[in-house]
Formats: sequence, structure tokens, C-alpha cells
Amino acid sequence: MMLSLSDIDVDIQSAPILRGLSMDVGAGQLVSLVGRNGAGKTTTMRTIMGMTKPRGGAIRFDGEAITGMAAYRRPALGIGYMPEDRRLVPQLTVEENMGLPAWVNATIDQQAGLTFIYDLMPELDAMKDRKALLLSGGQQKLAALGRALMAGSRLLLLDEPFEGVAPALANRLSEVIGTPRESQRSILIAQSELSQSRAVDDREYIIERGAIVD
Repeated sequence: MMLSLSDIDVDIQSAPILRGLSMDVGAGQLVSLVGRNGAGKTTTMRTIMGMTKPRGGAIRFDGEAITGMAAYRRPALGIGYMPEDRRLVPQLTVEENMGLPAWVNATIDQQAGLTFIYDLMPELDAMKDRKALLLSGGQQKLAALGRALMAGSRLLLLDEPFEGVAPALANRLSEVIGTPRESQRSILIAQSELSQSRAVDDREYIIERGAIVD
């Protein structure tokens, strides 16, 4: 199993956000975590990345316990994260934003990563010298996905990749997201509905009030 969460409990400011959450993502699988706003999807992603500390439970990555591992060490395992709000550096170019994981992790081959990303998304090659602040919301989504791919050689965590984008771009994102599984990357997508990923995902988990219900 590439990723396994077992009985995860997370409190934020003494309020329970995740309650006994358990889920698995197999090697090369695309798994959707589906729930309404406030259900706990983003907290789940942040907990996997080590940005939120669980009160209880265990996280394992490719069989290794990473529950207490520092957040900065997790990308070196091959985990890439695309946050819902994208978090691009406005004054950096598209290519510089995508190269950030390689700047801080010497194990990442930046040139090989860029070649893969540009082959997968030629539209990013066309805008690689444009500063992030000049991009539309949809273009920012593509750039943020490219940055996640740079680090995520084994696992991609994508938080609401389809939210707020035009239908044509949502279809394009769905097409792009399905491709990395060919290289055995595992993918976990958090989203409010399954309309864009149902045709390509392997499994869906439904989350309500911080717990998996289906």
C-alpha cells in the first residue's frame, strides 16, 4: 500500500476535525476523497503532509511510519502537494515556481522533471517565462499541478483541482491528472463532487464531519 491512514484524530483549537479517519491509496491508484466544504478534506491533506499534527492514529507511506516525521522531510519521499489556494510565489515565473521543490531537495532532477511536465502539459511550456501574478486562475491551477508533479514522483495530493475553473479546463485537468498513473504514481484528489474524476478513479471515499462514511 502506497499510503495508509489508520484511525486519524485531529483537533484544531480544541475542536475535533478528523475523527478516526482511515483510508488507503494503493500503488498507481487514483483515489477521490469527496465531501462538502468543512468536511475535513483539506485537513486530511495537510495531515498527510505533516502540516497538521494528529492527536491519534498512524500514517504509513510505502510501509514506513511517517506519523511523526517533520513536514519538510516528506516531499523527499516523493510526495507532491497541490493546495486548494495554489500558493504560487507571485514574482517568480511559472518555471521557477515549478522548480521550487528541486531547489530545496537535491534528490529531485529538475531538468528531468521539467521535461516530463512540459511533455504532459505543453501549455505550461508556452507560459514558462510568465510571472505567476500574471496568470489566470485556471493557469495557476496548471502551474500548481506542475509544481506538485516535480516533487510527487510517487504520490500526488491534489486539493480541489477542479474548483473554480471553466468546464473546458476542468476536462483538461482531468485528462492530465489521469496520465501520471502510467508511471505508477498514486494520486489522492480531494473534491466536493465526483463529476470530473469518476471516469478515471479507482476508488472513492466519502467524508462527513471528519469521518469516512463510505
